[in-house]
Amino acid sequence: MRTSLDGSLLASVARRLSAVDAARSARYPGDAGGRQPVHTCYIPADQVTGDLPQRWGQAALAALAEYAPGPHAFTQVLGLPAELAEPVHEKVVAKLRREPVEDLRMDFEDGYGPRSDADEDADAVRCAGLTPTLAVPWAGLRFKSFESFERGVRTLDLFLTQLPEIPAGLVLTFPKVTAVEQVTALVELLELIEDRLDLPAGRLRFEIQIETTQSVVDATGRFAIPGFITAGRGRVSGLHFGTYDYTAACGLSASEQHLGHPACDFARHVMQVSAAGTGVRLSDGSTNVLPVGDRDAVHAAWRTHFGYTLRSLTHGFHQGWDMHPAQLVTRYAANYAFYLGNAAADAKRLRAYVDKVEAGVLDEPATAQALAMSMRRAMDCGALSAADVEELCGLSEAGLGRLVRRESL
Repeated sequence: MRTSLDGSLLASVARRLSAVDAARSARYPGDAGGRQPVHTCYIPADQVTGDLPQRWGQAALAALAEYAPGPHAFTQVLGLPAELAEPVHEKVVAKLRREPVEDLRMDFEDGYGPRSDADEDADAVRCAGLTPTLAVPWAGLRFKSFESFERGVRTLDLFLTQLPEIPAGLVLTFPKVTAVEQVTALVELLELIEDRLDLPAGRLRFEIQIETTQSVVDATGRFAIPGFITAGRGRVSGLHFGTYDYTAACGLSASEQHLGHPACDFARHVMQVSAAGTGVRLSDGSTNVLPVGDRDAVHAAWRTHFGYTLRSLTHGFHQGWDMHPAQLVTRYAANYAFYLGNAAADAKRLRAYVDKVEAGVLDEPATAQALAMSMRRAMDCGALSAADVEELCGLSEAGLGRLVRRESL
């Protein structure tokens, strides 16, 4: 039977679309896979010691024992559902003992401030030597922005050159990016360093901090982040939101500079749509309301941090900044409450999808992927074990991975 469309014409169109599909696949490879830390702890470089993660964990446990001793007190402070009180409290304590810090950033920028060249050189070399001893999954530095170009590059170069070896979890944070040309320049510098250190091409990757209005919308009125990712040539690993520089740049008064402001929501949504599908991961910013002082002050700060962390998770930001040891308490509490609170419902939908059972909700592969990713994140942060997931939804860790990659079971 003849059709109205010529075969050669269809083949020509298909070839053009194949090129489009290939370009899209290269630009949007999907999630990078593997674990993502739930937080980044920023520490002024001169305060970093080899035992800092352990000291932060001990300080967090001490704060928990003093200000919320036991599951009942913990529940009263944070307003947890009664059924989550014991499991969340138990998991927080275990996490603070086992792995209190997941990602540590040695800060040579705002948290460090201006120092003499001799002092900053010495701290860069010292931090490089300490990096292998920190015993955290991820560690690295935030060097000065290119507003202080020579100093920032010198610190970065010294740190990388003096590392005993390049750890698997090395992270570099590039602050206050305002133009594509800055990203291009950093890529060129990292290529030179890789060549000098005999590293594989592309080994050195970096996060971009989104903390200026120009890093959200450029001078032409276009979203800036897609250009940054392109200029990074595969080296951009994450986007980190900077709450206070960004809100100040927007002209907000001090009392309105917080993570819950609509101006922050706009910036985060731009980050989200710009990075979606690229494999570039997102991190929310920090709150400067620290859990220090008397009992009431600590409780109020914990509620603020807990609330903002939950808000980030519901917005699809699975990582954030922590600036004080006692914030570890509410960082992990919020993650465990979020994942444990959703686990049963998510697992029911996932099991129904896999078993092709009517469950009152018609889920598609993209939703099944999101449900599987949520289960995987719950495992990564310690909210659920692989055995818990298999009991809940009947999927092994390998099966979960196949759904995350949208592969057939």
